[in-house]
Amino acid sequence: MEDGNTRGSKFKRVCVFCGSNFGNRQVFSDAAIELGDELVKRKIDLVYGGGSVGLMGLISQKVHEGGCHVLGVIPKALMPLEISGQTVGEVRTVVDMHERKAAMAKESDAFIALPGGYGTMEELLEMITWSQLGIHKKPVGLLNVDGYYNCLLALFDNGVEQGFIKPGARDIVVSAPSAKELVEKMEQYTPSHKQVAPHESWNTEQLGDYPKQQNAQ
Repeated sequence: MEDGNTRGSKFKRVCVFCGSNFGNRQVFSDAAIELGDELVKRKIDLVYGGGSVGLMGLISQKVHEGGCHVLGVIPKALMPLEISGQTVGEVRTVVDMHERKAAMAKESDAFIALPGGYGTMEELLEMITWSQLGIHKKPVGLLNVDGYYNCLLALFDNGVEQGFIKPGARDIVVSAPSAKELVEKMEQYTPSHKQVAPHESWNTEQLGDYPKQQNAQ
């Protein structure tokens, strides 16, 4: 029987998108550590961008120290920038950003975005788009630390109001201010949007070949 501090989860591996910087306030580092603790409590392994700096470094170290597996996926070109000192867990090098996202998506059961910059938001938006298209059916969560993503969520709401985002597709994004609440909401998530194409029509096994196919054109 599990004790009160340890519980299982429907997710085996969660992909976390986050910044290679710490941000200007301690609340962001605290949130990364809190999310790492929550994953460990639920015995969830981590898939992330492979860096050892910023929020990426904090959460990967926390999950690794907690005894869960950590898989970092990083393009070769970013290794000198995002890895400093000893690497954490398993590090898989890939050719470029397209291959990185495809590998992270394939290895994960769900996605969570911590506060971050352009890269974090781009990765988040691609997973939302893939869900809308029907490429995957995995939950996409936004850890809205101290309202960091309020403006982005308002933009999504405006997209619905202006007729560019269907209400069901808006529900793809699960958000919460704390790690515990977010993971609980994601575990209860059921897609309500009509996917653009049936999931079965996408050959997701070949996601990792996407960059090669693109480069060949």
